[in-house]
Amino acid sequence: MTKEQLINLPSAALISRYRRGIENFDRRVFELNERELDTAFLPEAGVGLWPVRVLVGHCADADLAAIHRMRRAVAEENPLLADWDENAFVDQNLYGNDHAGYADSVEGDRARVMQSLGGHMAVIHTLRQWAGQWLLTLTEAQLDRLAMHPVKGPMTVRQIVASYTFHIEHHAQFLTKKLDKLVGPAENVSSGANARSEKTGGAKSGGCGCNCG
Repeated sequence: MTKEQLINLPSAALISRYRRGIENFDRRVFELNERELDTAFLPEAGVGLWPVRVLVGHCADADLAAIHRMRRAVAEENPLLADWDENAFVDQNLYGNDHAGYADSVEGDRARVMQSLGGHMAVIHTLRQWAGQWLLTLTEAQLDRLAMHPVKGPMTVRQIVASYTFHIEHHAQFLTKKLDKLVGPAENVSSGANARSEKTGGAKSGGCGCNCG
């Protein structure tokens, strides 16, 4: 679904879809080794440019920003939101994507992969369950409260929920495409991301491609 279609869903359906965000991620991600986790792709591959490690970490950071924005919009009168530079997070190695060496054993590699992915996945899951429960307590009037984004202009709480519901589904689709390249096509994968198509491979810089900042 597009952002516009998501915005027009009944509130309970939109929030339910937002809460299920982590379920869009292809579970084959945990089959990767650390070198595969760090594999970047050229634009012509059509799978997005970011390595898997960066993609998952970015989704966790985006959710942190989104929830604070929603809570400010409900609590404050038309607050001015801060923009953030997703590529600066990558360049400053916030996701551990620029590291020296790999584990010298299968067990060590597995431990490092789980350490890298597990924390980010847990953050996304926990934040979405917590925020989802809170969002269900809001009135329609509260969901229509505004905040001012410095680039996108006025945004309602409902628009923010729809935007970040789309955001993780957008990235999940590219995660599945990366996994198809790295480990081969999955048999009978039922991830929601597989049912969608996307014409672009992300931002030219290798970034999000859907303006999550």
